[in-house]
Amino acid sequence: MQLLHELVPAARLIAVLINPTSPAYSEAAMESAQNTARVLGINLLPLNASTPDSIEVALATLKKESVGALLVTGDSFLVAQRAQLVALAAQNAVPALYHRREFMAAGGLISYGPSLPDAYYLVGDYTGRILSGQSPANLPVHQSAKFELVINTKVAKELGLTVPQAMLLRADEVIE
Repeated sequence: MQLLHELVPAARLIAVLINPTSPAYSEAAMESAQNTARVLGINLLPLNASTPDSIEVALATLKKESVGALLVTGDSFLVAQRAQLVALAAQNAVPALYHRREFMAAGGLISYGPSLPDAYYLVGDYTGRILSGQSPANLPVHQSAKFELVINTKVAKELGLTVPQAMLLRADEVIE
């Protein structure tokens, strides 16, 4: 939310695309997003989508509601539909933030999320420990520690956005 606010400070309404059927969806996360938005002076518009057709319907409301930006939440279904999501965001000329780097290969504007190579390393490490006889119950629980910020300045220009220099300096990768 903060990154979208930095990139599009004039946006007073941000849509949040959610798959309500996803096990990753939680009311607590949405409530946290609402609280963050309130602090930033932003209103949120939750949009639900769990099928390709419902994505079309949900994103059709972006222009109708004068949405200033779109936040696509983390969900495997939404990742699988990344080409559709990126195309619809571009078609509606709405800046969108995605949770995975894969959206950038499809032409996304900005992504911020856990580093998959880092997560895969942890999975490999845990697999090795378990195969060497350690009990999974005795292994610590890890959360992602490394997050990646990727910005596509070409898409930003197409949307008429100027990416703040401070954001570019924080980026792990800038696509030009």
